Amino acid sequence: MEAYETSLDPADAARLQAVLRTRIDLTNSLTTAPELVAGLDVSYEVGTQRTAAAAVLMELQTLEIRETAIAYGEATFPYVPGLLAFREAPILLEALEKLAARPGVLVCDGYGIAHPRRFGLACHMGVLTGLPSFGVAKSPFGSAFDDPGPRRGEWAPLVEGGEMVGRVLRTQTGIKPVFVSVGHRIGLDQATDLTLTMSRQYRIPEAIRKADFLSREALRKPPKRWV
Repeated sequence: MEAYETSLDPADAARLQAVLRTRIDLTNSLTTAPELVAGLDVSYEVGTQRTAAAAVLMELQTLEIRETAIAYGEATFPYVPGLLAFREAPILLEALEKLAARPGVLVCDGYGIAHPRRFGLACHMGVLTGLPSFGVAKSPFGSAFDDPGPRRGEWAPLVEGGEMVGRVLRTQTGIKPVFVSVGHRIGLDQATDLTLTMSRQYRIPEAIRKADFLSREALRKPPKRWV
């Protein structure tokens, strides 16, 4: 993994984002389904800048958790729409580096290329780690879309500027859809299939559902340096 600059201002971050975007590989590089996937998520303590990031390493076929890691920190980058990765990537990288095993794919709670500048959190994490990555978001981020059919597995295009940048995917019949977009070194068909594989019981893929739960739990049990 690359070193990460944490002292950028928004203007510098936007310029770096443009540079990193040129390094996205949108070819389909997975020849087989990965054995292990890592779900990533960050939670924020209300009223402070304290954060906890969780990385959950999961066996794709069984959805059994192989390993988890937590990283604590404080957000130093301001909340700027379109630059969320600069708040979350540093602590997510820290959590990911604590895992003993290397995942085959990263799945982020957020967006990949379905982003105003085509470089969301999943792209950011994929480029910095070199790992295939994609994002699954709970709500739209400005792109136009129609609702997919009501059954599990049905999808509709997620369109931005006339370009299809992802899919609105129904992971459970009769439940509102999620928003899938590729980040790095993976195809949209593969990202869709992996999302469905990890969403056997719930709307949200199990890897990021568990990461969300663990990051929230971690904030309830803060490290001693915060006490």
